[in-house]
Amino acid sequence: MEESKLLFTKTHEWIEAEGEVRHCGISAHAQEMLGDIVYVELPEVGRKVKQGEEFVVVESPKAAADVYAPVSGEVVEVNGALDAEPDLVNKGPYTDGWLVKIKPGDPAEAQELLTADAYKEQIEE
Repeated sequence: MEESKLLFTKTHEWIEAEGEVRHCGISAHAQEMLGDIVYVELPEVGRKVKQGEEFVVVESPKAAADVYAPVSGEVVEVNGALDAEPDLVNKGPYTDGWLVKIKPGDPAEAQELLTADAYKEQIEE
């Protein structure tokens, strides 16, 4: 996924800007701060989440980090490849290292998210 076509949260999650079903993950900045990802706890398919709700846990030797839903909606798919290769999050946070696919419930919530440029400004502060 092209980084410029993603929207970001202030807590370092990303989601595709458009689509009926959207990939979601953690930013390159977040995975760099965590270091080597050794485990990812994914939600159940069909789980309904609210924007800002913790729904994934990512673990590294340094720490465990909660991942928050960038928008409300339903988890329609999880990245099963992360069970065997959690370090895909490190290798390609915007490609093979995506976490879940969400079907957004309220498209207006995406307007509260940061563009790629605004997110870069936030992490450079």
